[in-house]
Amino acid sequence: MLAASCAKDIDSNCRGVNPDPTRLKDCLSRNQDVLSPQCKDDYGRAFDAIQKRVAARASAAKLCARDVAKLCGGVQKGDSGKALECLLAGPRGMSINCNKAIAEAGYR
Repeated sequence: MLAASCAKDIDSNCRGVNPDPTRLKDCLSRNQDVLSPQCKDDYGRAFDAIQKRVAARASAAKLCARDVAKLCGGVQKGDSGKALECLLAGPRGMSINCNKAIAEAGYR
C-alpha cells in the first residue's frame, strides 16, 4: 500500500532516508504539506498496520508457548523458528489464541 501510494512522494521528499519504518514515517510526517492526497490518506494506515504486526509477532511467542510445549515436543525452549515451523505444519489441537496470534503476526 505504501509503495503504491507514496513512492513518488518518498523519492521526492525522503531521498537518502534509511527506509526503516520509524525514519520513513518521520520523513513523511515532516513533509505532510507537500504529499499527494493518496499518500496522505494511506501512510498513517500503513504504519499503524506495521506497528500492529510487530506487536503481534512479539506476543505470538508468549501466546503460543503452551501450544509449542504440548504439540511440538522435539522443539527446544527458545527456538522460536522451529516452534513456528512446527505450529505452521498444522498440528491438531492448537489453541484459538495461538492460532489467532499466528494469523495476526502475518505468518499465515
